Amino acid sequence: MRLLAVEASQNGGHCRSRYQQVIELGAELCVLNGLGEAGFWPDPRYRMAGSKKIGDIVDAARRWHQAVPFDGVLTFAESAIIATAAVAEALGLPGIGVPAARASRNKVLMHRAHQRAGAPVARFRYTPRLADALSAAAGFGYPVVVKPALGAASNFVFRADSAADLRRCYAAAAAGARMMTWTALEADGIDLGPEGLLVESFLDGSEHLIEGFAWDGQVRLGSIVDRMSTELATFEDNAHRAPSSLSQDQIARIHAALTAAVAGHGLRRSVLHAEVRFHQGRPFILEVTPRPGGGGLEHMARVSAGYRPIAAHADISRGRRPEAGDYRPTGVCTAARALLCDAGVIRQISVPGSVRQSAELLFCRLLAAPGDLIRRPPEGNGIVGFLGAIGTSHDDAMNNATALASQVEVTLAR
Repeated sequence: MRLLAVEASQNGGHCRSRYQQVIELGAELCVLNGLGEAGFWPDPRYRMAGSKKIGDIVDAARRWHQAVPFDGVLTFAESAIIATAAVAEALGLPGIGVPAARASRNKVLMHRAHQRAGAPVARFRYTPRLADALSAAAGFGYPVVVKPALGAASNFVFRADSAADLRRCYAAAAAGARMMTWTALEADGIDLGPEGLLVESFLDGSEHLIEGFAWDGQVRLGSIVDRMSTELATFEDNAHRAPSSLSQDQIARIHAALTAAVAGHGLRRSVLHAEVRFHQGRPFILEVTPRPGGGGLEHMARVSAGYRPIAAHADISRGRRPEAGDYRPTGVCTAARALLCDAGVIRQISVPGSVRQSAELLFCRLLAAPGDLIRRPPEGNGIVGFLGAIGTSHDDAMNNATALASQVEVTLAR
């Protein structure tokens, strides 16, 4: 199979490890960047459009496809979901369509689509002004959550416990939304939907990350990972474990909620990453996106549930139904932690051999590099990387992940 991966603007090496996984599946993977760095991917399988205008990206993809046809188009980048859908349409290849892609990227459109379909979602309101946010919060009752409509990776997502809190959080989220990396990486000339912020009612139960896929009205849950973080002020993505501790009844409720959300979303054939939070015993859909989840979730899915999100994504991109059944844990426990550091410019990252050669290590994926600026809440949610481990139990896996992560040293420039 010959696949085309799209990024409107290259986001460093964030997608490189996943591109390599596609290669290991036996695919010939070509990469098209609107803007990028020469030599990012081996020639002749790498091209740049020289512009991040959507028309220029589509034209470059069309010319390449006419010369040597592709079997499918995909992306692993949140900021390229809409551009990839536009490229697939232009090339006449399988895709989710631009309207569904836009609803996948914009939280306001996403919540509206899920709500119309009867999927359980938090109460929400689009709040382009502070007065709108204060009015919404007064109606919902505190605490509330304020977030950018075009957010990603929990950046500039805050919990507000009072009107004074909300005024402060709204200002920080509004400033952050204007300078957020993922928005800047979007293709130019694309309708992204409503900009600005929205306010949601607070959901106080456990959170779970789903990897799966939709195919002609059926939704398959491939993997369920429990989010273990107790930090609920800035929603840092810092600890996960699998397999899930949810009961079969709770999983069935998640499946029903996600099936409704996917139908409203218009995702007919798509890989799925979904985030769900329980509230008063019911699962509520936080988000659904048509790409595999990040943070090493593909490794946790493979080891703890026997599900391969990257392979499913590659299959669906070329119009083939993934060969995967319902969620069935393997019995192997995994845990993952975000690698965090203080705010500042990174001078050096050291991953010792004792970590890389550990029998308990599942993966270690660095997102940052020397010279990168790390911002911490409330200015941002910069993450150095993710590290996962295996264990004989949930606690053992988490202890192994914590011990290995503690050996990764990050030195900041003075």
